[in-house]
Amino acid sequence: MERYLPQLLLVLTTLFWSGNFVVARLMHQSMPPLSLSFWRWMLALLILLPWVWPKMRTQRAQLIQHWRWLLLLAVLGVANFNSFVYIGLQSTTATNATLLQSVLPATVVALSVLLLGVRIRPVQLLGLLLSLSGVVCVVLQGRFEQLATLQFNQGDLWILAAMLSWAIYTVALRWRPETISAMALLGSTVMIGAVVILPFYLWELLVQGRGFELVPGNLATLGYVALFPSVLAYFFWNYGVARLGAARAGLYINLLPIFGMGLSILFLDEQPEGFHLVGLILVLGGIVLASRRGSA
Repeated sequence: MERYLPQLLLVLTTLFWSGNFVVARLMHQSMPPLSLSFWRWMLALLILLPWVWPKMRTQRAQLIQHWRWLLLLAVLGVANFNSFVYIGLQSTTATNATLLQSVLPATVVALSVLLLGVRIRPVQLLGLLLSLSGVVCVVLQGRFEQLATLQFNQGDLWILAAMLSWAIYTVALRWRPETISAMALLGSTVMIGAVVILPFYLWELLVQGRGFELVPGNLATLGYVALFPSVLAYFFWNYGVARLGAARAGLYINLLPIFGMGLSILFLDEQPEGFHLVGLILVLGGIVLASRRGSA
């Protein structure tokens, strides 16, 4: 059993991440997006404190020294990514969201070329173009004539903005100082990210008047997003990467659209259409090509 534990934990990680999209879509009418984003990370921070606080305290000088970089990571990876996803799920389906998320690996490769000067081969460039065409297919719902009128689902555009934010965050991790441990990085970015979200959450609550009731469904939603896709997924992912390596572990991200579609059918009664399947084939095919040996 221990031999297959890393694979099992990586599968659970992608299942938890897919569930985050499905739960957010399921509860989008009773849980405002910024409320969900803020309380997700506040609760996750409380759960993480026993592990991250000792490292943050001993490395506080290094954290203060690199506060600009930490702020950038917190905005991109905590505040932007999750808030944009939850805003997008107010008006798009969980199926669309999880499928669009699967373009992340190819996006990271593209940004590595633009920002880090990484060189890729023609076959990898073809992979990027294939993945992009899959995204366009999903966003346009297979109706490419919409390009002439630029009629897009705003929810899909929010999801794509979230993916771009996370891809930039991933590339920015390249400049992580060796003196900052993974635990100190996690704790500080979650803490800063929650602070960044706070004024927007208060605006949603006090200006827009969008709060939520403390009923079992909403509390269960907060418990799920704080524990499973935030805390457990982080530890499971790190364990899997440590045991299998980043390249092999990264392949499990390809399970996201599969789990997302399955959970959406099971819990949301969303039925995938032809353009979803075409988009899925194009995106996954592009990932395979873009991830060929020698890519970023």
